[in-house]
Amino acid sequence: MKLSYNKLFDILKQKNITKTELRENIKISTATLAKLSKNEPVAMKVIEDICNFLNCQPGDIMEMEKEVDRTSLLYQLREEKKIKLKGGIYHQTQVKLAYNSNHMEGSKLTEDQTRYIYETNTIGLEKESVNIDDIIEAVNHFQCFDYILDCADDILTENIIKKIHSILKSNTSDSRLEWFKVGDYKQRPNMVGDSKTTPPNKVKKEMQKLLFEYQQKDKIGFDDIIEFHYYFEKIHPFQDGNGRVGRLIMFKECLKYNIVPFIIDERYKLYYYRGLKEFENEHGYLRDTCLSAQDVYTEMLEYFKE
Repeated sequence: MKLSYNKLFDILKQKNITKTELRENIKISTATLAKLSKNEPVAMKVIEDICNFLNCQPGDIMEMEKEVDRTSLLYQLREEKKIKLKGGIYHQTQVKLAYNSNHMEGSKLTEDQTRYIYETNTIGLEKESVNIDDIIEAVNHFQCFDYILDCADDILTENIIKKIHSILKSNTSDSRLEWFKVGDYKQRPNMVGDSKTTPPNKVKKEMQKLLFEYQQKDKIGFDDIIEFHYYFEKIHPFQDGNGRVGRLIMFKECLKYNIVPFIIDERYKLYYYRGLKEFENEHGYLRDTCLSAQDVYTEMLEYFKE
């Protein structure tokens, strides 16, 4: 953990107060101001004077930030995203996650077509007929992945989950249906195969309960993430897109807790669905499917470390 005064300089910017004006008003030296700028410790008297000047509390201007782990996968993905590196682990994850997750839900795009859309931002489907929603949702999925990288450090909340759904379903034909409610919980009952899910009027309460119980755990591990996924899919909070949102959540939480993430291969979707269906009686089916997917992703990570 390291000390940060970034919040102080955000407040100064909002109030149109320059660093020089701050220094002159609270009578501090340029050296002390430099320490604040470099996030170095200063005397408590300085903090008190700043708070009196800005009419705020110490917590409003300073915080302890978690130091960046430059060896983590999350750091690597964010760096490759920032520099728009082609062919790296970020690039491969974008394509494989979008293709497999969308294909499991009925998309007819091939992996090559998904890769082409990602790499060229064009369609290039020659004479082949493809559903426009499949294309839109592939592009949206790329944006969803970028979003979970941005918020990977954050505690999982309803707002984050709804935002993922909003990005995924924006501009699709579903989004033009008034009752569909993109980025919000379902208004009509739905089922998974022949299994009933949580009724619309109980979804919010069940989601809040699920998140509360998840956040109360002392330490989140692989099995906790899998269990959360099962109960999320059992609730099935959205009208459509639950599977893809759920799998993106698992990826995000793995990154947050420095657990090797995984991509469920669409070829093994029957094992994955069986795992969800029988989870209450036998955790092993879903767990083993996810562990196998984790092994595949680990191999890809090892390749990029060589």
